[in-house]
Amino acid sequence: MKIGFIGVGGMAQAIVTGLLKQTQLAPSDILIHSAHASTYETFAKKTGVTATGSNAEVAKTSDVVVLAVTPNVATPVLQEIRDQLDPKTKTLISIVAGLSLERLEELAGYDLPILRTLPNLNVAIGAGMTAVHANENLTGEAKEQAVKLFDDIGSTVTLPEADFATFSALAGSSPAYVYFFIDSLSRAGVKHGLTKAAATKIAAQAVMGSAEMVLNSDENPFGLIDQVSSPGGSTVAGLLAMEEAGFMTSVVKGIDATIDRNNAE
Repeated sequence: MKIGFIGVGGMAQAIVTGLLKQTQLAPSDILIHSAHASTYETFAKKTGVTATGSNAEVAKTSDVVVLAVTPNVATPVLQEIRDQLDPKTKTLISIVAGLSLERLEELAGYDLPILRTLPNLNVAIGAGMTAVHANENLTGEAKEQAVKLFDDIGSTVTLPEADFATFSALAGSSPAYVYFFIDSLSRAGVKHGLTKAAATKIAAQAVMGSAEMVLNSDENPFGLIDQVSSPGGSTVAGLLAMEEAGFMTSVVKGIDATIDRNNAE
C-alpha cells in the first residue's frame, strides 16, 4: 500500500513519524509533496520517504491520499488533484480542520471514499487520539484499512462531525493544557527545593501513569480520586485548595474558549 501526503506540516510529519515507528510500512511506501520544497525535501532526507515533484503525482501514485494542507489552500489543491482520485482505487483522508465531508465531496468527487479525521500530535509517539468520520462511500475493508492507520499510532473514536470542535479542544488543544499542568506541578516542586529537571520528570511520570490508570480502570476519575484520598489527609487538603482557587472551573472555561474559537474559524 502506498500512502501519499499532500502537505508536510507538523501534523503530517507527526503521522509519518508514528507510522514509520509503529507499523511495517517502509519509508518507500510513503510519498510526500508540499508547496515548500525545502520542508518536504529535508523531511524526505531525514526519514527516507519519497519526495515527489507534484501534488498530482502523489495522488496518482498513492492508494491512500492524505490531505494535510492548511484550510486556505485546500480548495485549489483538491481541484488540482481531482482527476487523479479514482473512486474505484483511491481513498482520501483529510486532516484539514474545519473542512466538512460535504465540502470534501464537492471538491474531490461525490463518489470518492473519504475519511475525515482530526489527530493530535501524540501520533508521533504512537499515543495519539484521532476522531474519525467516514462518508457513505468508504465501507468494508477500505474503511478498516483507513481507520487502522490511526489506530496503529494511538486510538480512534468515531464521532459525528458536529462534535469535531469539541474533540479538537479535548484532544487537539489539550496537550498544551496538560503540559501547562505538568509545568505547574514541577514549579511547585522547585518551590519546595527540587531541581526543575527532577520535578518535571516526577510530574510527567505521575501524569502519564495516572492517565493509564483511567484508561485501564472501570472506575471513573472521581472514583480513582477517592482511592488516593485518605480521610483528613494531605491529598484532600490539596484538592480543596485547588477547587477553592477555581481549578475545575478554569479547566471548563479553557475548553469553552477553545471550542468558541474553533467554531468561529
